[in-house]
Amino acid sequence: MLEWVVRMEYKFTIPGRLDGLNEYTAANRTNPHKGGHMKQKNEDGIIWQIRRQLPGIGTITAPVLIYYRFFEKDRRRDNDNILSCAAKFVQDSLKKAWVIKDDNQRCIPHFYFDTFVDKENPRIEVTITELTAGQAKMTLKDLLKDLETG
Repeated sequence: MLEWVVRMEYKFTIPGRLDGLNEYTAANRTNPHKGGHMKQKNEDGIIWQIRRQLPGIGTITAPVLIYYRFFEKDRRRDNDNILSCAAKFVQDSLKKAWVIKDDNQRCIPHFYFDTFVDKENPRIEVTITELTAGQAKMTLKDLLKDLETG
């Protein structure tokens, strides 16, 4: 008996770029309130984009895979500087906007990213893919193969 699984996928774009780990670390060293303000500013912008681009999404109860496509204006920032804060800010924002129940490993077992250059239109494209319980337990390599064939 064949079982059909409908995989839901949600996409939204964050225009521009988010603050990186270097900027966030410097702000926190200057004053913890400055770092908190920076995080809140980034999250407010992300939540606004989520609500604008994914109206009425409701809370996703299945585990999810998040794919980040960073389009930077140049190659000056290191990938770890780009990803570390962006993943934190986006995943916290998804929780605050009630798109996901939590941002723990049960709710987000996997995320990955690619980086590109777009001088004219820097942005972050976020794709959220619902997973089955079995897919959530797979390694990222096996999961990506499974999603490709399924």
